[in-house]
Amino acid sequence: MAAITGEWQRVLEPEFAKPYYRQLYNFVREEYSKRVIFPPSDDIFNALAYTPLEKVKCVILGQDPYHEVHQAHGLCFSVLPGNPPPPSLVNIYKELADDLGCYTPNNGYLKKWADQGVLLLNTVLTVREHAANSHQGHGWEQLTDAIIAAVNRIDRPVVFLLWGSPAQKKAAMLDNPKHLVLKAAHPSPLSAYRGFFGCRHFSKANDFLTSHGETAIDWQIENI
Repeated sequence: MAAITGEWQRVLEPEFAKPYYRQLYNFVREEYSKRVIFPPSDDIFNALAYTPLEKVKCVILGQDPYHEVHQAHGLCFSVLPGNPPPPSLVNIYKELADDLGCYTPNNGYLKKWADQGVLLLNTVLTVREHAANSHQGHGWEQLTDAIIAAVNRIDRPVVFLLWGSPAQKKAAMLDNPKHLVLKAAHPSPLSAYRGFFGCRHFSKANDFLTSHGETAIDWQIENI
């Protein structure tokens, strides 16, 4: 696995000494040695690498990485250039168009958001090829809870966008009154019409950030 560095390393250091992390490390190392696992091992912690703790302004939580080839690269909902946006991301783009007038780009590469302080975090960071949720329950959830807790402790306003019931369960951890927690249905085609469409989370996030002296996020993903 790629190293965790900087402020993330400092706040997560206690986790590395816990028994679950050793078990997780051994499990992940063995999985990569025997199976096709996504994302590539060097990309597992890209969400942390692209968005340092001190730069986090917004958090979007996903579940686990895409499980087909050349899609996952360590940022939730994002796919590498050259791949069509998956259905949930198509619906995210639809909401962005309705909310902020963004045009629909020809790609699903969301690194621009990460570079602006949007932590695109899956709660499970690896997955077997063709097998969604195959790495659940092996310790990733404890590590990503520690990441969420570290963001919760930040002493300035941060927006959390919690889409779908698994992400919304993390709201119980978010007790810092400086932060804004927004909840909606998941953007999956199975649930987007039950409250994701029309949630206006992107404009609400920007309104909150600018009202507290922070720079708004440019949510427009450009064509490649």
